Order: sequence, then structure tokens, then C-alpha cells
Amino acid sequence: MNPKNDIQLLRINYLRGPNLWTYRPTLEVWLDLGELEELPSNKLPGLNDRLVAWLPQLAEHHCGVGEPGGFLQRLTEGTWAGHILEHVVIELLNRAGMPTGFGQTRSTTRYGVYRMVFRARDEQVAREALACGHGLLMAAINDLPFDVAAAIERVREKVDGCYLGPSTQSIVNAATDRRIPHIRLNDGNLVQLGYGKAQRRIWTAETDKTSAIGEAIAGDKALTKRLLATCGVPVPEGRRVASAEEAWEAAQDIGLPVAVKPRDGNHARGVSLDLRERDDIEAAYELAYGQGSSVMVERYIRGDEHRVLVVGGKVVAATRGESAWITGDGQSTVEQLIASQINSDPRRGDTEDFPLMPIRLDDPETSVRHELKRQGLAGDAVVESGRRVLVMRNGNLSIDCTDEVHPEVAHLAVLAAKVVGLDIAGIDMVCEDIGRPLHEQGGAIVEVNAGPGLLMHLKPAQGMPRPVGQAIVDHLFPAQDSGRIPIVGIAGAKGTATVARLVAWLVHLHGRKVGLACQDGLFLGSRKVERGPSNDHASGERLLINREVETAVLEAGARSILRDGLAYDRCSVGVVTDLGGAEQLAEFDVHDTEQVARVLRTQVDVVLPDGVAVLNAGDERIAAMARLCDGEVILYAADPANPALAAHRAEGGRAAFIRGERLVFAQGATETPFASLSALGRRHGAARAAQCRLSVLAGVSAAWALGIAPELIAIGLETFDPTLPELGRAPAAEADAPADALTAEVAAA
Repeated sequence: MNPKNDIQLLRINYLRGPNLWTYRPTLEVWLDLGELEELPSNKLPGLNDRLVAWLPQLAEHHCGVGEPGGFLQRLTEGTWAGHILEHVVIELLNRAGMPTGFGQTRSTTRYGVYRMVFRARDEQVAREALACGHGLLMAAINDLPFDVAAAIERVREKVDGCYLGPSTQSIVNAATDRRIPHIRLNDGNLVQLGYGKAQRRIWTAETDKTSAIGEAIAGDKALTKRLLATCGVPVPEGRRVASAEEAWEAAQDIGLPVAVKPRDGNHARGVSLDLRERDDIEAAYELAYGQGSSVMVERYIRGDEHRVLVVGGKVVAATRGESAWITGDGQSTVEQLIASQINSDPRRGDTEDFPLMPIRLDDPETSVRHELKRQGLAGDAVVESGRRVLVMRNGNLSIDCTDEVHPEVAHLAVLAAKVVGLDIAGIDMVCEDIGRPLHEQGGAIVEVNAGPGLLMHLKPAQGMPRPVGQAIVDHLFPAQDSGRIPIVGIAGAKGTATVARLVAWLVHLHGRKVGLACQDGLFLGSRKVERGPSNDHASGERLLINREVETAVLEAGARSILRDGLAYDRCSVGVVTDLGGAEQLAEFDVHDTEQVARVLRTQVDVVLPDGVAVLNAGDERIAAMARLCDGEVILYAADPANPALAAHRAEGGRAAFIRGERLVFAQGATETPFASLSALGRRHGAARAAQCRLSVLAGVSAAWALGIAPELIAIGLETFDPTLPELGRAPAAEADAPADALTAEVAAA
């Protein structure tokens, strides 16, 4: 078979927000199939068999058939390479641990050129999956060898390196379940939940409610113990030491056995337990000294180590640790036994996806070598048959015991978090039975941890996973709090900047701190903070990140939606003014108003169920978008007899129009005239005034949708002047002539 030329990737575009294809972020790829346009899958010998052999799970893909096996049916019947690449990329993402099911491939007006999109939670991961999928497909087409496992590993490494960690992802998932939006603020795990003034921020299991002082206290074990003891929380007796000799002296004073640990360490690094001999204590001092600024010697508490997770003053999860043991066979070394009897457990792995970590002799942060030395063993020692050897005392906290926690134990855990000053805390305690009060068994709280790991609760090695992400979201956002601020999205080509500025001015008069991003610039409150066009995704997101913004007004034309997607996932008010501008969108393969309508419907698709779509009833295609809206609809038109508007009113809907020279709001048969437009025609003539009136109708309708009173809207129309550099009217010294709300737009018409 003659080798086929590679599919050409003409353009790769990451759509960060709702777009032409879906509500979710996607990677859009423009493909030129070249000679493969003439060769669907049923004309490429062996292709289907090679694909299924390399990626057997393709047999589960539904595709357009709607049931498992649908994609294989399409392969057999004959489908084109762009569609095949879509499914290959999706499968690579699934195999790499970032599951997705959404993808589409559509032809363009250019011969052999297609637009392929697939769900992409992270741009870099998506690009890696695309590159690997492209290589795999071309190898399958040309019957060349391909290392599928290596490709999957490349994508998985990109997931591990670029995407949110499992703890953070659990919180984001819980927020998504509650329809709370999120924005990732860095390449790590700093995430904003909610928008503008309503937002909260998390950094893994720390929140913007987490006290920096509390975190500092938690990092100082001696101070933590002193504060806890003062408040009646049982803690082990202990003191700070400055040398190995002093550690031995302290151990004798406290009473053997003892524990030795770093004063300001965490995650059990450098901790040694149940020490009785001087050599062991001095060696443990050296281990702990390397993990912190100083070393603590404490009374050893008998029992198992437990981690109790406290969120917002409530115990939400608890796990128990278990010691790690090996049993000799008379032939294998300690290191070999650890590998075969402990590290072979499929629950153990190096990434955060595994609930248990591998045990390594050369890990400087653990006390494995010291534990073995106390038993007269080293890593290369052969253990006699049947002998059990303790490898690690403070093993992974991996056994869920949430339902066993005694109320008194829970009370002490919550108290410990409050004493330290943490809203989220991992309380480490040692006791023989967490189902009994600590004082009955000599148990104690040994550490309070800020920013605790959540994986042990999400994926315990034994027991039930706990919804700790949900608990954190509920702590940050009480019931009925969606983390949202009112967002007004305005889509169209004619007069949309004026509409946006008018809406923002009316919101400003309404007493709310408004952020505005439009063609005229970026505004915060009544001040322009950036010149030049700002009607894009990045500018909108800048406002949504700003904690001062109480309402956001964002202009987004078809170009912005096609290039980046919307800056927000849902909005309170979505405005569509017109379907113009197709002549400027040829690079996106958009050539007529019907295609523009399919793009701008995105603005209506994202209106919240309790929101409002504001639609120009003068265009039947825009008025027809009303059926796509999850919320209410306000139609506007200059002519009160407009058929779509009349039908909408007949069903009790809201409408805005002009009767005579008066702006009128109507709901059903009830009409409310509230402002005059007579000056507009006198100053500028009917021809120029017509489009201005439509923009005014769009703006006042959006303000009405936000609940702004008609009387205030009327005042706002008198004081609004978009010719000024700021949002509102000029300072008194510059306001010699009365400001006409429509002057700028008429001048530009």
C-alpha cells in the first residue's frame, strides 16, 4: 500500500468558554485531509482492525448511532479520517485519566477541510492528546508500528503536570454539581469559585477563609500543643531539643517509650515512634533534624494513628493508618519482600491518584531504615521463613473510619481546629479505638495540619469514600448561594457597545459596582481603566476575577465567540441585537446571516433558568431564539404591532416598544409608558434615529430584566452620554450643553 500523506492541522484553537459547539471548553482543530478525502475508512485496508487492536475501547463509543458499537458501525460503513481522529483523541484522553465523551467533526466550504472539536478541560493536555492521536491514526492508515502505551503515558504525564490535583478537582467537581462556576487562576491548584464579589478562592484544601496565623501556628508543633493543652485538649507531654544527647535526656525525663519528630514538619516526614533505646533515639533525632528547624521529643501514645478532617466546624471524614509488615520466606531480602508484599499492592503508586504510597528504603523522609535497624536488619538482609518484620509504624492513613468516630472525639477535633484558627484542618490523633473517648484510653491529639490532603478520604484503601469536596463547597457557599453575580451578555454587530454602556450606566445608577467590557474599553465603576476594544474573553474574565464587581456587562460579538467562546458559563441577561457582520467572518467559514444566527444563539443558550433573554423581535430568526432560552424572554421592537411581539404579549410575555414618541414596557395587555424620545427625531431625523431607538430599546429592556425601575431608567436616559471618556456624564465644568443619551450613536450612524 502506498503511504498516505499526513492529515494537515491547519489551525488549533482553544475555546475557553461556551461556544458554537457546547457549553464547555473545547479544542477546535481545522483539518485538511488531502488525499484522504477520497478514502473513507472502508477503502483503507486493515485500518479498522489495527485501530480496534490498539484501542479496544473504541468498540464502546456510541457515535451518532446512539449505542455502544456505533462508532465501529460507522467505521465499517465508511467514515472520514477527521471523524476517526476525533474518536481516537477522545479515547486517548479517556485512557489517560481525563474522561470525555463529547466530540464533533463537520465539513467546511473548502474541499477536504473539516472542523473537529472535542471536550478539553485543559488546553495543554488536549494538544498533547491531539498530537498523539494524529500520530496513531497516520500509523494505522499506513500500517506502521506505533507505541500506544507510550502515547497514553505521554498524555497521562501531561494530565499529571498540567491539570488540577485530585483534591482540588474534587472541590471543583462539587462546585460544578451545585452550578457554581470556577476559573483557574494559575498553572497549579489556585482556583476561583464563583464570580466577582460573590467569589471564594481555594488552593487545594486551603481557602480564602483559612487564617495565615492559624497556618503558622499549625506549623509550630510546640506552640500548637501548648495552645491545645491550655484549652483542655489532650496532647502528649514533650519538649524541644537541640541535640541527639539532649533528645536522650528528654526521653528519660518524659519516660520511655517516646516519639521523635520535627518541630515544624508535616505529613509524618521524619517521625519515629515507640523508641526505647538511646541509639534509636539519637538516630531518630538526626532523621527529624533534616526535616524541620528543630526537633521535638514526646511521650509515645499507644494505638493507631488517625486523621480526622474538620471543615467549617464539623467533622466530615476520618481515616485510620495501619502499620506495614513483611513476612520472611528464607530466600528474599528485605528490599525484595517490600517490593513483592507491599509495593505490589495496586493501591500504591507515586502519583496523587493512588491512596497508598510505595515504601522505599532510600527515602530520607521516612524512618524505614531506622525501624529495620532496631530489629537488626538492613535492606539486603534475608529474612528467615515465617518471621514478621515491622517496616513502617506510621503507615498511610488509608482505612475509612468516619462512622466510628465517638462524639467526644469529634468535639475535641473541632475544638483543636478552632483553637489553632483553621477553617479546614486535618487533626492527627493516636488512640486504640476512635469509637471511645480519648481520656478513657490515654489517646491524644498529636498534630493539627493546615491544607490537609483529601485523597485519603476520596479514595481510601478500605471503606467508603467521603464527599469532602462537597463539604468544603458547602462551607464556602451556604445553601442557595450560587457564587454568581448578575452578568449581562450582549451579542450582535450594530450599536452593541452603546447598548452595553447604557446598561452599565443604568446599573451604576441603581447603586451597584459595575464592570463593563466593550469595544469602547474596559470600565470599572464609572471610570475607564483600559482603552481600546475589550469585547473579548480575556477582558471579560478580568472583570469576573475582580472582587469589587457586583454586576458585569460584557459585549461579545460573533468573532469573539468563534475565537474564544464566552467569558462566562451562564448569564442573568442575554441580549441579541442583530445578525450583521457575516462579511467579516470568512476566516471562520461563516458567510451568511443564518450561520451568524447559529453562533449568536450561544448567548441565549447560556441564560440561567431564572434569567432573561432580550431579543430583537424585528428579526424573525432572533425572535425564534426565544424557544432556546431556559429562562424568561423579553422581546423588543420599534413597532408595537410587530407580529412576534404581539404573539408574545398574547401569551403574557414581557415586551418593550415605542408608541408614539414614548418608550413603553408591557407585560401581556398591561402597558407602562416611562420615557419620551421626541427629541431624537427633531435633532437627527427619522433615518438616523431608527437604529438608535433599537439600541435604546435593547438597553432599557436589559435594565428592566435586571429589575431596575422604569423611573430610574428614564432618569438614566437623560443623564447618559457615551461620548465621554468615562461611563457617565461629564463633570459639572464640562457639562455646559445638556447631554443627549443618543448623540454619539447618532453621529456614528
